[in-house]
Amino acid sequence: MAKKTLSAEKNKDKEILSVNSKNNNNNITIARKKIINKEYSIFKKIGVVTSVADGIVSLIGMSTVAYGETVEIITAQSKIVCLVLNVENQKIGAIILDADTHVKPGQYVISRDVLLSVPTGEALLGRIIDPLGKPVDDKGPIVSRGYRMVEIIAPSIISRTPVNLPLETGLKVVDSIIPIGHGQRELIIGDSKTGKTSIALDAILNQKNNDTLCIYVAIGQKRSSVARIAKVLEKKDCLKSTIILAATASESAALQFVAPYCGVAMAEYFMNLGLRVLVIYDDLTKHAISYRQLSLLLRRPPGREGYPGDIFYVHSRLLERAANLLNSGSITALPIVETIQSDVSAYIPTNVISITDGQIFLDRELFSSGIRPAVSPGLSVSRVGSAAQNNALKGMAGSLKLELAQFREVEGFTKLGFALDDATTQLIERGVRLTRLLVQKHNKPVSMDKQILFLYSALRGYLDWMPANTVPRFEQAFFDFYSESVYNYPLEGTLSIKNNKLPEEVVHYLVYSFTEGFFINSNLFVNA
Repeated sequence: MAKKTLSAEKNKDKEILSVNSKNNNNNITIARKKIINKEYSIFKKIGVVTSVADGIVSLIGMSTVAYGETVEIITAQSKIVCLVLNVENQKIGAIILDADTHVKPGQYVISRDVLLSVPTGEALLGRIIDPLGKPVDDKGPIVSRGYRMVEIIAPSIISRTPVNLPLETGLKVVDSIIPIGHGQRELIIGDSKTGKTSIALDAILNQKNNDTLCIYVAIGQKRSSVARIAKVLEKKDCLKSTIILAATASESAALQFVAPYCGVAMAEYFMNLGLRVLVIYDDLTKHAISYRQLSLLLRRPPGREGYPGDIFYVHSRLLERAANLLNSGSITALPIVETIQSDVSAYIPTNVISITDGQIFLDRELFSSGIRPAVSPGLSVSRVGSAAQNNALKGMAGSLKLELAQFREVEGFTKLGFALDDATTQLIERGVRLTRLLVQKHNKPVSMDKQILFLYSALRGYLDWMPANTVPRFEQAFFDFYSESVYNYPLEGTLSIKNNKLPEEVVHYLVYSFTEGFFINSNLFVNA
């Protein structure tokens, strides 16, 4: 009995030893597989350059690379960053975000497993940078707060709130007829050399005393133009609250393509902190041309006017990131589009018009006739900005729009030499004065309280007996009188608040007392 028990225990020990040896072998096999898989995964992130031309590089390998990911080409001098835009079965197409002079076939490429990101933070304010956040203004390095991905999903509908706060541009014709609100997307469209950038620049200058930060994205512009804008902003002490992101005409098409996305990514950092940001894209026509160039070089099929089929999505996903967030900040987008011979039915203008919340149309005929800003009241519209307009100004803007529309209807009869009745003659003369009223000098924005007072004086008939060429002199003298009067401080505070009503009696007394003295001192006689 004892022998049987001893032999059973020995057999049991042998079974335990065999099981343990099998488990050890299995663990060794699993460990070896993990090591092999890890080594193999490293090779999945390595590729080789097969060809390079015109800023486009073709790669093989890197089976795990994704669209929009950044890869690095290892050269003898440095690492060249590229952005993947084509993922095919046999090859990968990427655009080079740097100089391609040192890139050659046969060089190794490493995947970084990250999407394109840009530096963010307060250190960028007051600087001129390239789309990747590198300084180009010789003011030293930039210490950023961190990095933010360039391509992210736009804010959801639930996280947004309606446009309810006015963005004052300082331009009389825009703030009265085509008001813009924080979180809005308002297109500035017109022919070349009609003052599109000037409107955007005036909007930046008017944010000097407001809590709105500005980002100016120059796409395909001349370096001299960017330097001139920076000089104006620095002279007006507005550069300290502005970021100038420059992808000039001398830069590659790849940098011009990613520039607006980098700009809005930097703006979203401030928006998430609860701040208001104004972003200007100057201009999206050149941005579309750069994307067309890249797409054709990547062998994508062309569509209308040679643009690829996703050109609408390229601009819509950019402008959809402009928003007025609930309990947070906002991004207001002012994209600029250039037309040819005022043709707004071209491909890119119609695309951006359908994406944005309105447009400011600049007319070449008005510009040539000396009406500057050359904004066409008939073709310009703001679809959501009126909800955010100052109440005192909104009450008079309706009358201004109506009278300008009536003036445009009968203006053509004056060119034909017809005999007009007294009512039509008076309507035309009043329309000419109102048109001159909206003329404004470049880089001289007007505060909201001065706009309301001057518009009140025109719509209440104080300018009806005045020659049209005297309106600018009346405006300057009235602003000087108002600045030195005792009403300046209280009216400035009252009229600058959106929901306050117009103190009719005080404004009437102020305008009447000035107008009476102005007529006497200027020797202007009333025509009975």
